[in-house]
Amino acid sequence: MEIESILLKEELVALRLRALYASAGYRQYKMSKFEEYDLYARNKDFLASERIVTFTDVTGKLMALKPDVTLSIIKNTEPAPGKTEKLYYNETVYRVPKGAPGFREIPQVGVECIGAGGAGAAAEVLALACRSLLIISPRCALDVSHFGLIAQALAEAGLAGDAAAAAVTCLNEKNVHSLISLCEENDVPAPAAEKLKLLATLYGAPEEVLPRLREAFGSSPAVEELAAVVDALPEDLPAGVLRLDFSVQGNIKYYNGVVFKGYVRGLPDSVLSGGQYDPLLRRMKKSGGALGFAVYLDSLQQLPGEEA
Repeated sequence: MEIESILLKEELVALRLRALYASAGYRQYKMSKFEEYDLYARNKDFLASERIVTFTDVTGKLMALKPDVTLSIIKNTEPAPGKTEKLYYNETVYRVPKGAPGFREIPQVGVECIGAGGAGAAAEVLALACRSLLIISPRCALDVSHFGLIAQALAEAGLAGDAAAAAVTCLNEKNVHSLISLCEENDVPAPAAEKLKLLATLYGAPEEVLPRLREAFGSSPAVEELAAVVDALPEDLPAGVLRLDFSVQGNIKYYNGVVFKGYVRGLPDSVLSGGQYDPLLRRMKKSGGALGFAVYLDSLQQLPGEEA
């Protein structure tokens, strides 16, 4: 009997993902199921849910079943100057998913690339994300955005605070009608309003979208950084998997640069998400850059039988 024939979908995918990451030069990072609660209390706005399972251990310290992997890895990783730590993990987190009635164990496999950064590192992580999706299903897409472009558009529009948050929500929902109304209510200059509308509607292959971005934003640092990442993608990456889509969002307090979500046909929500989170490193008094993503294995239980 072949061992693959008795594995659950998520177990088989996890094995294949681990093999992919190891072959790309990433080493496995193992961690405890719990961490000191203070780590999560200081970074609650980074977490997908503020609800955390806590307990007091025999030393009197307040501990938590880990609701997140990235925070623990950053806390315990310090690459040498100019060097990059390439890590992958196969762990379980404990949190309340959106719409769920209570806590759940959520198995994840993912990578973290911490250190030197740059377009090459971002392209490497994006390529791994694409290959991860292809392991799950050939009918997949990785939607990529860039926080720098969104920040530039908001700044040129003069939007801040609640107005900026409302604009980001409109972008996330691709709600052009509400975005136009918001711009009119806040007296946003027409050229700046047009840039926001463009970001809300753009979607497609990089070779189609980048020229339109350059036409609207010129050679802005964010456009050129995104173009450099695209140029650094490996040539053997299957065409059509990666798309530029500026409705993809993340926590603006922690993420900068590229952010992305991965989808496979047959599932309503993303099965993969990640991005560049340099501000989180600064907050935790770390230097360098960082990118990573997680694959949510529990969602694969809903895939049709022929997938994975």
